[in-house]
Amino acid sequence: MNKNPYEVLGVARDASDTDIKKAYHKLVMKYHPDKNPGDKGAEEKFKEVNNAFDILKDPQKRAAYDRFGDAAFAGGNGASAGAGGFGGNPFGGGFHFDMGGAGMDDILRQAMRGFGFDMGDGPRGASVARSGRDLLDEVQISLRDAYFGKTHTVKFSTNVACDKCNGYGTADGKPALVCPRCNGRGTVAARQGFFAVEMPCPECNGLGHKIDKKCTKCGGDGTVNKQRTLDVKIPAGIMDGARLRLAGQGEAGQNGAPAGDFYLDVRVMPDDKFTRDGDDLIQRVEVPFTTLALGGDIDVETIDDKKLSVSISSGTQVGAKLRVRGHGMPRARGGGMGDMYIDVAIRIPTKLNDKQKKALSEFAGIKNDKKGWF
Repeated sequence: MNKNPYEVLGVARDASDTDIKKAYHKLVMKYHPDKNPGDKGAEEKFKEVNNAFDILKDPQKRAAYDRFGDAAFAGGNGASAGAGGFGGNPFGGGFHFDMGGAGMDDILRQAMRGFGFDMGDGPRGASVARSGRDLLDEVQISLRDAYFGKTHTVKFSTNVACDKCNGYGTADGKPALVCPRCNGRGTVAARQGFFAVEMPCPECNGLGHKIDKKCTKCGGDGTVNKQRTLDVKIPAGIMDGARLRLAGQGEAGQNGAPAGDFYLDVRVMPDDKFTRDGDDLIQRVEVPFTTLALGGDIDVETIDDKKLSVSISSGTQVGAKLRVRGHGMPRARGGGMGDMYIDVAIRIPTKLNDKQKKALSEFAGIKNDKKGWF
C-alpha cells in the first residue's frame, strides 16, 4: 500500500511547489544512504521520500492522487514500486470512447500518460521501456569557493546500465525484439461494442519488447546497482540556491531507455568578513577617528587575499560606503567582476594616555566654540 505523499514529506495538501521542494530537500539530505551507511530504516525512508516527491512534483500525478488516492497508481509500476517511477496504468485498464474519429487513441494516450501510464503514443514498434529517474544532491560551499569555483565530488549508489548486456537485458547484448502481439505499443485493445478496453500486453508485460533469453547478470532489467563517483564543476561566481544539471548522469533507463539527469543544488554559506549583494561584496571596516577627520589611506583585504590601499577623504562620515571597482564576485553571466564596498565604521580607542586625553579635551573645547562643526 502506498503511503500518503503529503504525510511522507510533512506538507499540507495545498502546499506550494516551493514548500514541497524545500521539504523534499531537507528529508532527502537527512536520510541519504551516504549519510546513514548500513541503516535499513533510513534507506527505506529515503525511498519513501523520493516516491512521494515523484508524485507531488508533477502536477498531473499530483492531481491524479488528489482525486483517486492510492488507486491512481494501482495495477502498474506506480509509486509503490520504490525507485521505479511511473510506468503502469493508473487504473489497471483504460476506457475510451471509440467514436471512429482520427486521433482519438492518441488523445487518450496523452491523457493517460499524464497519469503516468505510457500507452505507446509513439510510432508502432517503439519501445515503451521506462527512462531513468533524475537524481538530486545538495552541497554547501563557502563564499570563497563560490568566488574561485571548485570541483565537487559526489559519491552515490544508483542503477547503471549493465555492462554485460549493454543495458538491453538480453543474453546476447543486443536490443530485444519488438513484441509480436502488441507490436511495441505495450498495450492490447479488447473491444466491447461501443467501448474499447486497453490493457497492458500480457505477452511482454507492457514493455513493448520481449526478451527470450535474459542476461544472467541483470536478470533482464538492463540495469545493475553500482556505486558511482561524479565530479561536478561548480563555476566561479555561482549564486546561492543555484541548481546545476548534468544531462544523462542520473539513473540508467530500463532496457536501453534514456538515462535520467543529475542535479546538484548549491548553497553558499555566509562569510564572517564579507556580505554578498548579487555580484558585489560589502566589507565593514573600522577606521580611526583621526583618519576620518583628516583623511588618509587604509589597508583592506579582498576575498582573494590581496591587500589594497584605499584613500579616505577628510570628513568621511561613519556609515559611508566606499566603492572599490572590480574586487567583487565574478559575474556568472557576461563575464567581468562585481565591485567591493567598504562600509565605514569608527574605531574608538579603549585606552588613552594623559597627552591624548588632553588633546581631545582641547579639541572638544574648540568644537563647542563653533556651533554645528563636527
